[in-house]
Amino acid sequence: MAPSATTPTARSGIAVDANGERLIPASTRADGSAWKARGAGGVPGAETVSPTLGTAAATKNARRKEARKKAAAKDGKDEGDTRQVKADVKQTEAKPAEVEEPLDPETAKAKEARKLSKKLRQARELKDKKTQGSALLPEQFEKVIRINELIRQLEHLGFDEDGEKKAQP
Repeated sequence: MAPSATTPTARSGIAVDANGERLIPASTRADGSAWKARGAGGVPGAETVSPTLGTAAATKNARRKEARKKAAAKDGKDEGDTRQVKADVKQTEAKPAEVEEPLDPETAKAKEARKLSKKLRQARELKDKKTQGSALLPEQFEKVIRINELIRQLEHLGFDEDGEKKAQP
């Protein structure tokens, strides 16, 4: 029912009919379509989301599903019986990362020396901060105290304070 000239209309478009009932007009969207007529297409003018993009869980589930299909096709099983395939998929996913081959003793020593020289460098930087008057946290102060211990460990490995290999006499 359209509001007549005698029925008052509010600024918002709400009209009052002859019985005193308020009539709220149907809303229309900026593109002219009504809300109920929007359909399942989403917002007009917006890009649709690609179905290939998804969360990590969705991607993982898709990979599992694809693995089940491949296994069923390879074995000739019907897709309804996927218990064995699921177990196979879990076993392949549960494989640990490849273990690094053990390093030779010289490489392991050099690696340890690099770690120790980095710690020593950081401890010396903290010591310089302290001499400049900066306050150190307890953890930082412990690092400064360990400077001599780090130097001893480097010497034990055959490296000098800078992490360079000592010349053998």
